[in-house]
Amino acid sequence: MPSYTTIDEAKEFVTSEVQRRAIQAATATKADKDTFLSHSSEDNDVVPGITLVLQNHGANVYVDLGDDRLPEPPSVETAQVLRDTVRTMTRFVLIVSPNSKGSIWIPWELGLADGEKKPSAVALFPVVQTALQTKWTEQEYLGLYQRILWGRLQGYEGSVWMVYDQHTNTGKHLRKWLRGR
Repeated sequence: MPSYTTIDEAKEFVTSEVQRRAIQAATATKADKDTFLSHSSEDNDVVPGITLVLQNHGANVYVDLGDDRLPEPPSVETAQVLRDTVRTMTRFVLIVSPNSKGSIWIPWELGLADGEKKPSAVALFPVVQTALQTKWTEQEYLGLYQRILWGRLQGYEGSVWMVYDQHTNTGKHLRKWLRGR
């Protein structure tokens, strides 16, 4: 059975502060990106670990942290930059956590991706407090989307990262999904 990633596990994917900074610097650049990683600012501590998982499977990840085009405080210009960036990416991944409901940007970014891309190009990356707290990730509109999970996938030895479709009970290796296959 595929399993969700816990917050503690996501934080442990990145083992050093040097690695964390390198990941954050790489994601803030605008060139050659194909995967938009949406998240609540309350989840900034898990972003490097999730980014590393995606990078290790072939994604060139964009995260808004450190993007010098984004003004502080957020404004209409922020929305324009994010809208244009979501449009140019081939994949959209949303880190979904208990913090997601408090974000004003997440529903808007997910709505953009939903309208701009095929449903198969959008996936949630659930991050839970404990492995047993999963029901909330299926509520409301979140139940429409595939999920990035860890587990056994037919045709592969051992556990792998996959994009799982709970409606059809099928999965696709994360690398294949990121490459559009």
